[in-house]
Amino acid sequence: MERREFLKNSALASSAFMVPSFVKAFENVAKKSLGFKKLVIVQLAGGNDGLNTIIPYRNDIYYKERPRLAIKKEDVLKISDDLGFHKNLGPLKNLYDQGYLSIINNVGYPNPNRSHFRSTDIWHTASNADEYLSTGWLGRYIDTYGKFPYTGIEVDDSLSLIMKGEKMNGIATQNAKTLFYTTNTPFFKKVLKTQEDEHLSEHNLGYLYKTMIEANSSATHIYNKSKTFKSSISYPSNAFGKQLKTTAEFINSNVESKVYYVTMGGFDTHYAQEGRQDKLLDIYSKSMEMFVKDLEQNDTFKDTLIVTFSEFGRRVKQNGSQGTDHGTANNLFIIGKNLKKQGFYNEQPNLADLDKNGDLKYKVDFRDIYATVLENWMEVDDEKILNKSFGKMDFI
Repeated sequence: MERREFLKNSALASSAFMVPSFVKAFENVAKKSLGFKKLVIVQLAGGNDGLNTIIPYRNDIYYKERPRLAIKKEDVLKISDDLGFHKNLGPLKNLYDQGYLSIINNVGYPNPNRSHFRSTDIWHTASNADEYLSTGWLGRYIDTYGKFPYTGIEVDDSLSLIMKGEKMNGIATQNAKTLFYTTNTPFFKKVLKTQEDEHLSEHNLGYLYKTMIEANSSATHIYNKSKTFKSSISYPSNAFGKQLKTTAEFINSNVESKVYYVTMGGFDTHYAQEGRQDKLLDIYSKSMEMFVKDLEQNDTFKDTLIVTFSEFGRRVKQNGSQGTDHGTANNLFIIGKNLKKQGFYNEQPNLADLDKNGDLKYKVDFRDIYATVLENWMEVDDEKILNKSFGKMDFI
């Protein structure tokens, strides 16, 4: 065989053997970059009434303590011999029937605080009731395991404590396009140019400059990535539905964000609770069903875990204004495609064993849930994020 022919045949053979390796390498890169785990935290702000959400419809104490506010047995969407969903949670029941929902009852923490602001801070920072932290647990995750601020996105116009780290914060935006254009206004560019002209080092860079630089870089990245995908799902026409649609577009466009935070307000039902909570649960349930459908349709639901919490529940006994006052323990929803424990994770609230204030006693520390999510879902060192060791649960 001539030298030229030998080299030609050798090149062809080498190429044939190299193709599978290249394809395999590409698959590995795609798997790591597109299939990473995402966590979506949803807060029902104001203190959702858990007892009128997941209803103990065979409990006489429930009806005795809420003679006008209790949900009638015939209106309950029954899911067990003792418990059922509020009538407006039909879409959530659909997720339950598919095995996509785990309900954890009696979630709270020791020495509960009944202030919206303080209890929210406790949930956001994963602190003890008497401990005050300036960083959020998702913010510490971004600090420790994120390379960029957009590792975490709060779908809102302002950033909550939950997303604030010591060295790096998440990004707050309801619209990637608006954020992008805002960070490219003449004023914004002038401030950044001033920083460049003065050659400030990162060590003495002012907090404002540093934040603006990070926002500018993150805004450009988020906008360029997210504009590649627009949802075709018809979400409910309300603020919460819009937030979830935006979140789905971020996830489905493969923005490299790993944690998201969405909040829905209005749950502080001290008066006229029935009509108000009915509407809120309808909005939550329908929007959440569309969100899951959107993720499923784009094959991202399998890599997304959704946690819904409220900063506290409500008092067992109704008040004189056809509402309920601030309480303690509550139910929490885990939504995902491959849950280990579907349906009810633990026992229902014990209405015959209340604390001295007439509130439910917590059985599950919410930080056990955080620790489980961090270790088993996000696959990181939960103690490093939560600053101490907490128990692990078996829902994922």
